[in-house]
Amino acid sequence: MKERKRQSLVDTRGFLVACRVEPAGISDRRAARELTVGLSLLWPKVHTVIANAGYESETLAQTIRGGNGWRLVIVKRKEQAFRIPGLNWIVERSFAWLGQHRRMSKDYEYRVQTSETLITIAPALK
Repeated sequence: MKERKRQSLVDTRGFLVACRVEPAGISDRRAARELTVGLSLLWPKVHTVIANAGYESETLAQTIRGGNGWRLVIVKRKEQAFRIPGLNWIVERSFAWLGQHRRMSKDYEYRVQTSETLITIAPALK
C-alpha cells in the first residue's frame, strides 16, 4: 500500500512531541496506541491527551491511562459547518506549518523513516 497517514502528538503550543508515519490501512486508534507508548518517561508533566472523535475508543483510553497515567479527552464536532472546536486548531496549525515546506506537502519519500525524520526536522528549517 503506497498511501500513508501521518500521526502526530503536539504540545499546547503546537510543537511536535512525537510522530509516526503509518500505512493508510491502519486505524487511527491503533496508530495512536503505538505513538504514545513510552512517552510518559520523556514527558512526565503531561496529564491530558486531547484528540478528535476519530480516536474515540475505550481500548485506547485504557492504554493511555495504564501505560502513561494520562487522561484521554475526546473533542466532538457539534455542527456540520466548518469550525475547528476547542484545542484541535493547535494540531491543524502544526500540519499547516509542515505544509509550508514543499517536500512536506505530500509524502514523496520511499522509506517511512525518512518521512518521520523530515517531519521532525522541518520546523528547524524555517
